[in-house]
Amino acid sequence: MYDVKPNLIIGFHGCEASVRDSLLKNPNEIKISQKPFDWLGHGLYFWENNYERALQWAHDKKERGAIKEPAVIGAVLYLGYCCDFLDRKYIQLLTKYFDLMEGRYKKLQRELPSNKDIAQDIHKDKIMRHLDCAAIEFMHAEIFDQVQLDIKARGYSDYKIFDTTRGVFTEGGPAFQGAGLFAKSHIQICVRNPNCIQGFFMPRSEIDFVKWLEQNKPVAESL
Repeated sequence: MYDVKPNLIIGFHGCEASVRDSLLKNPNEIKISQKPFDWLGHGLYFWENNYERALQWAHDKKERGAIKEPAVIGAVLYLGYCCDFLDRKYIQLLTKYFDLMEGRYKKLQRELPSNKDIAQDIHKDKIMRHLDCAAIEFMHAEIFDQVQLDIKARGYSDYKIFDTTRGVFTEGGPAFQGAGLFAKSHIQICVRNPNCIQGFFMPRSEIDFVKWLEQNKPVAESL
């Protein structure tokens, strides 16, 4: 009943400036991430209502030599049928599929992927989420296969394919000594269905509204 999220959400995608400009000019030419360590599986990633975190991420990538000119592009998103890991229901669903995946790995005598740290991360946040990504992609693949089998057999399916995935992450170490809040905590959205992206936009810089009013104050008519 509450599986589809009807509201529109603002998301921000950190990227190379050329990628931002390309998406603004050609919004249908979307390239999704398919890295084996993607935190929420494969798709196009956005920081939910978090421009500063998206920009910080882009600058971090520049420091690692991954991009040349950090930039951020905004998007209006409709989450649709969302696998929302802020909802206990979907964590339980993923756990069920993980158990199935683990059983298949054992049967094939293969070792499961694992989440790993990177050398430069002093907080040990397991930045390389190989296990999480594998489990989420396994779930998506199993659901997709079941939908196809059902449609072939009876013309419809009780299963639904997820449009997006969403999760909250604590990252970056405590905000201050003894804190339960973390410096890089955020909500991330992974868009699987490009139709969930209603449009892209160039984020504006915030202005001083009081100064703006002073500069644009209308001249009063003389009485």
